[in-house]
Order: sequence, then C-alpha cells, then structure tokens
Amino acid sequence: MTARETGASGFGGDAAAWAAREAAQAAAYDGMGEEYDKAFPHKDGQIRCGEWLRERLRPGARVIDLGCGTGLPTARQLADAGFEVTGVDISPVMCELARRNVPEARIVEGELFDALDGEVRYDAAVAFFALLNLPRAMMPDALERIRLALEPGGLFSLSMVEADVDDLPISFLGQEIRVTGYFRDELRALIEAAGFVIEEERALSYAPATTQAQPEIQLFLNCRRAD
Repeated sequence: MTARETGASGFGGDAAAWAAREAAQAAAYDGMGEEYDKAFPHKDGQIRCGEWLRERLRPGARVIDLGCGTGLPTARQLADAGFEVTGVDISPVMCELARRNVPEARIVEGELFDALDGEVRYDAAVAFFALLNLPRAMMPDALERIRLALEPGGLFSLSMVEADVDDLPISFLGQEIRVTGYFRDELRALIEAAGFVIEEERALSYAPATTQAQPEIQLFLNCRRAD
C-alpha cells in the first residue's frame, strides 16, 4: 500500500480529501520555511536524542529522519556522526533547505512514509514532531510501518507535544496546520503496543521565541524495536 493509500484509508477512505489535507499541510510548512528554526532556536531534546543514537550506532549506520524539516539540527547532527542519512518531508521548501543544510544526506520530497517502501531496512529512525501531523486513526499503521522499516533491534527516537487533540486545526507561525497529541501515558502505551521498548523518556517545557506559537510540553522517547 502506498503512503497516499494508507493516508486515505485512515481518513475515512476518502482519497481526495486526504490529498487535499496533505497539500494544505505542505503549503503551510512551505510558508513557514526558515521561520520555523527561528521560532524554535533551542532544540535540546532533539540533540539529546541524537547523542543517544550516536552512542549506540556504528559508523555508517542507516538512519531515516521522518519529517526532516530544514535538516537542522537532526539530519545535520546524524550526518556529522558519520551515519548514512535519508530525510523525508512533505514540504518542497523544507526539502530544499534540508538539501542546502545537509548536502550529503538523501532528501526525499513526499508524504511521511514515502521513503518506507520495504526495500531498505534502517538501523534507526527519528520522527521529531512529525507524527503529530497525522490523525490518531493512522498512528498504529504509521508506527507499524516504522517498525517494519527497522532492522531487528533497530532504534527509534520520536517527539510529540503533550496534548489531548486529534487532527485539530490550529494557527501556527502564521499558517493553519492540523495536529494530533497525546498525554504521556497514552503516548507510552501507543508506542509499546506498536512493538517498541522505551529505553529513555524526557518531558521538557518549551517556550517558542515568537508569539505565533504557544508554550508547550515536549515529550521525547528513545526506543528499540522489541524483536
């Protein structure tokens, strides 16, 4: 099943509605561009997760960055650690920025799971504030795709914003996007049910450097494929 077919199946089976939703999401992130990094200049949680991966992966390990954005800091940090990095993002503008910031990485423009085609296995995957762009109905399949794309025992680092919302439209950096969140106990249960062991967990309070985004609690989980 393609990424678009998967999206439509988790969106009431309406392929046209899903395509329109994703086009709007892509346009919103195009509109943010470099402003995203300016609004969120301190990314200690992501950097710590990158260090966790660096301590556990061999040089040359294959890592996929789902929702890579501008490539900063994560794809850049992973490439500097000597890993073979693939980044995927729905926004053409974000992809262009990522190619500029991390020229040695392979950057794929497309829906979140276009690079999870079953032909390549990765040693690790990261999804920092990427899964929050999906409706809750899609989360189990999304996590299953990630698990199957990993080598046995592969690593998975992710982050979400703690909130009890499902595909909620919000104003964010002057754009409208749709977001999903969980309370931390729910998120933990979701990840474990998907076949991951949580090895490290952190919750950070974050205040963006702009009034166009609200303060938030960011949840970071470092996990391992259970088998």
